[in-house]
Amino acid sequence: MTTTEPKTRPRLPGWLRRQLPTTGTFSNTRALLDELKLHTVCESAKCPNHWECWGKGTATFMIAGDRCTRACGFCAVSTAKPLALEADEPLRVAEATRRMKLRHVVITAVARDDLKDGGAGHFQQTIEAVRRLNPGIVIEVLVPDFNENASAIDLVLAAKPQIFNHNLETVRRLTPEVRHRATYDRSLSVLSAVKARSGTGIYTKSGLMLGLGETLEEVVVAMEDLRRVKCDLLTLGQYLQPTLKHLPVKEFIAPEQFTAYGKVARELGFLHVSSGALVRSSYHADEFNG
Repeated sequence: MTTTEPKTRPRLPGWLRRQLPTTGTFSNTRALLDELKLHTVCESAKCPNHWECWGKGTATFMIAGDRCTRACGFCAVSTAKPLALEADEPLRVAEATRRMKLRHVVITAVARDDLKDGGAGHFQQTIEAVRRLNPGIVIEVLVPDFNENASAIDLVLAAKPQIFNHNLETVRRLTPEVRHRATYDRSLSVLSAVKARSGTGIYTKSGLMLGLGETLEEVVVAMEDLRRVKCDLLTLGQYLQPTLKHLPVKEFIAPEQFTAYGKVARELGFLHVSSGALVRSSYHADEFNG
């Protein structure tokens, strides 16, 4: 669900403003991605950190095209009929990862509800290609819910990523407004299934966007629900309205509140917590090394 109110976006507080990069690494990263014809969530989702990340020579690869079959109220990725999967895309992602000399790579994708496996097989092929070309690399995947298809989840797990990330995104009450087709309980079930199928062999990760109108109590309940399904890693960040067609920001969360949320999360038992206004699912993902 989207909205056109308010007519203008609110002015960003100081702690959310970023400086543009001044090094040549940003241009080099862009040139490499263009050469290999790769999509990134950095650009497609209008991530506020993409200047910093590209400036440091890293990026989050978005596979299976740049057209999503869902229309979530918070997401800037285009909603349209997807194109066919590109058979050589896994190899191109692997080559980019090699050239960028990444030690930790994050691979995400648009939702592909048009495919029987939701794109899980493409995830599997990409993980395997990256590992072949980059032995020893830590591979983190950020996946859609695959409509809770057990065989699709198993395809991804068969490739043995070290970290399986699926975002809860928001609290239970706001989920119908914020997420198209996805449900709160389905996301928890996916994370639970990953743990049941992989045991201790994989870390699970999830994230919440704040500032959409949730209450403090609802955020704590969401964190408790994630721990109940044994989620290991958590990200908490500020929601930013990508365009006026998307859901408006209801509140800018103060840095002190992010610190407080992070403290609660650690007390609940998460192994690693990133909590701050500019935190995103893959932002500084390599800070957790298991």
